[in-house]
Amino acid sequence: MIIVNTDTIAGKEIIRTLGLARGSTIQAKHIGKDIMAVLRTIVGGELTEYSKMLEEAREKAINRMVEDAEKMGADAVVNVRFMTAMVMAGSAEILAYGTAVKITDKE
Repeated sequence: MIIVNTDTIAGKEIIRTLGLARGSTIQAKHIGKDIMAVLRTIVGGELTEYSKMLEEAREKAINRMVEDAEKMGADAVVNVRFMTAMVMAGSAEILAYGTAVKITDKE
């Protein structure tokens, strides 16, 4: 599966648009990680607990988007975008979405 954030794929031709492929997840860290993050906001620096949480969430969302595209019979997903929203303190939803397409090699 080819995944790009552009509307074209070099060397490929889109022969059919199949529809919107999407995948999402809501991730939260446990209270111990939240306490560490609060302490880090006092002294400054990267909130690595949350950075890791969002990285894991992006990967899950991408995998679910790919699964959705595969169900449609897609070869690729173009125009991939991400959206995030806070659901509650310490948790976030990540949504990955794009256009599922069938492709062929350019002649």
